[in-house]
Amino acid sequence: MACFLSSAFLLFLQTYAASRALVQPGYDVTLDAIDLDPGLPVNVSEDVTSSPPPGTSKRAPHSIIIGVRKGGTRALLEMLDIHPEVAAAATEVHFFDWDENYAKGFEWYRELMPYSYPHQITVEKTPGYFTSALAPERICAMNSSIKLLLILRDPVERVISDYTQVYFNRLENHKPVQAIENLLVRNGALNIRYKAIQRSLYDIHLRNWLRHFPLEQIHIVDGDALIRDPLPELQKVELFLNLPPRIVSSNFYFNQTKGFYCIRSDGRERCLHESKGRPHPPVNSTVLQQLRSYLQEHNRTFFRLVKRTFDWQ
Repeated sequence: MACFLSSAFLLFLQTYAASRALVQPGYDVTLDAIDLDPGLPVNVSEDVTSSPPPGTSKRAPHSIIIGVRKGGTRALLEMLDIHPEVAAAATEVHFFDWDENYAKGFEWYRELMPYSYPHQITVEKTPGYFTSALAPERICAMNSSIKLLLILRDPVERVISDYTQVYFNRLENHKPVQAIENLLVRNGALNIRYKAIQRSLYDIHLRNWLRHFPLEQIHIVDGDALIRDPLPELQKVELFLNLPPRIVSSNFYFNQTKGFYCIRSDGRERCLHESKGRPHPPVNSTVLQQLRSYLQEHNRTFFRLVKRTFDWQ
């Protein structure tokens, strides 16, 4: 599938205006700075204070985890980083979805990648890419054969998780908060312009990606299954990335306190950041049903696009 490059990276404002036409009118898929994940680890695969190991270099990603926000991207990256042939980027780069970063150029982007050996693959994750109008074309321009990982969970649960993260972020920054019902409903009707809902319209965002990449280059990870039982989902990812099977059941243990699986690797045990797995607030049942009903048709369209179904309510 061909990629269409803008000549000399046209002025970003012009490119942005043209690309917005790819997204269904009425859906604002940009992200607010306040919505970003808090307190990510300083690094995953490398120690930035030490010299690079001999024989290593910084390379563009062979695979990118493109989303979805609050779908389990951090868990997927850290679990995949167990594999000895994977080098994972330390932080969310936001190169392809933020104009100010994209304007810094490809060399700036590559310098943010970890040092890796020739036999390793580099993996970057930025969940904002999936809902970005610009990211698919830009990634395709960099590497039209790149393998993309998309981790999704029940879109209703994702909306509530999205709200929960922003809620706690605002509390920690001493900003006012609202009950989730006040955001989900406006004038007695479901507020479909609420960004958390827009991000759960998986079919709309995927159509944008399928304009630039064939479905065979996008592997969809079941985020709900990854939480329940990580190994089968990671084995599918290994296969998709042409990695030898190295991740095994002993790499995981269930943490009863946190209520989810943690990682055991290289003699160390670690769990995800405390911001992950926060309890969700109760939601008014009538409002919740409105949300489920609205998303059901989008889910059915998405299932047709990917030729598979998921166990979403």
